[in-house]
Amino acid sequence: MFNVISILIGLVALLLAIPAFLPFFGWAYWLVIPIALVGLVLGVFSSHRSGRNLNIIVILVGVGRLMLGGGIF
Repeated sequence: MFNVISILIGLVALLLAIPAFLPFFGWAYWLVIPIALVGLVLGVFSSHRSGRNLNIIVILVGVGRLMLGGGIF
């Protein structure tokens, strides 16, 4: 059950991350990363790996995008 919830949270974070990838919307990753962290924590409690891996990918993309934009853009 934790895996399904983790996947759903990861998909919500991913849907929020898509428009945040555009220029000048990088600040939205400050909202996306904590959402994905909640999904990651729930995914850790699961015996399956797919939810955890989805949230890790969203977090890595978000952190990478924030680093490229200087934390704002």
